[in-house]
Amino acid sequence: MAFERLKVGITGYPVPGGSGVVASELGRLLARRGHEVHFIAYAPPFRYSRFNENLYFHEVEVSSYPLFKYPSYTLPLAAKMAEMSRQVGLDILHVHYAIPHATAGFLARAILGNPPRPRLITTLHGTDITLVGSERSFYDITCFSIRAADRVTAISHYLKRATEETFPRCCQIEVIPNFIDLAAFSPVRRDCERTRLAAPDEILLVHLSNFRPVKRPTDTVHILARVNQERRARLLLIGDGPEMARVLALASELGVRDRVVSVGNQDDVQPLLSCCDVFLLPSEEESFGLAALEALACGVPAVTSRVGGLGELITDGESGYREAKGDVEAMARRVLEIASNEGTLRRFKEGARRGAERYDAERIIPMYEDLYRRSLA
Repeated sequence: MAFERLKVGITGYPVPGGSGVVASELGRLLARRGHEVHFIAYAPPFRYSRFNENLYFHEVEVSSYPLFKYPSYTLPLAAKMAEMSRQVGLDILHVHYAIPHATAGFLARAILGNPPRPRLITTLHGTDITLVGSERSFYDITCFSIRAADRVTAISHYLKRATEETFPRCCQIEVIPNFIDLAAFSPVRRDCERTRLAAPDEILLVHLSNFRPVKRPTDTVHILARVNQERRARLLLIGDGPEMARVLALASELGVRDRVVSVGNQDDVQPLLSCCDVFLLPSEEESFGLAALEALACGVPAVTSRVGGLGELITDGESGYREAKGDVEAMARRVLEIASNEGTLRRFKEGARRGAERYDAERIIPMYEDLYRRSLA
């Protein structure tokens, strides 16, 4: 089939977090493959910093009127989607998260008179199903919004099953997993001096997240404290969020505050991850675990909770280990096992990189291109 250059509109939450990163990276990589990509949101997507002639950003302005007690985002978003569809002739509207983005996409197509193009694609990421969608007051609108899409994808088989259980007979769902640009994420250290983060004989742990309660970031401090009883270790925290103050307070309480380094949100996390030994993700729930995939690609084995889609990503004994949620003792033991000697750590690092190669963007992005073309056929 001859190459068809598509015009794709992408909407997601422009904030740190898995869905925001995936939406941003999908747009960047589609543009790199020659497609014309238009981001439509209230702010530029997360990690949107490199110029590309095929990438455009269109800001959704949310106005406050005295008549409205609460400003609406869904309506101006829908209006902007329709406006850009008319102006540039979008082939695809690809929204990430059912609420409110799929709802806005449905309204935009209705405004346009439901033409053959753009087709509406919805990608489910997790909390739009496990938290928002399952709440009774949002159940019907979430189901309606998912069903309104021409095609629906989920980022893991786990999330597909969870969606089908939460919304039986709602729609057909295809699994297109999260992905990683292996050219951008690699074990090669650049712009990072490990000695500035930890001594050569110390285990350097790392946690990357939005520091919401669902990530259980305080567990990482308990793991650090337990590991330090047997081996000197440090904990690097990348990101920020509502739980950060509790994390640092707990570190002080357990006497390991001087062994915790917090660097806040970072656009480029590869240099930091590639310096580390073990990635910690003790989450309450994970539909996929994109941060863990980024760590694996950088050659960093992961110790995680045995929840959600992490079983599709982490191979126990090869790329890391999964333990029962909240079992910080078991997770600390796994850290000590992985870092027990240079040979074992090297084996796990190599296994981590191999595990990430299954999710190479060069394999996954064509799956989205195929989905787009099938929806337009």
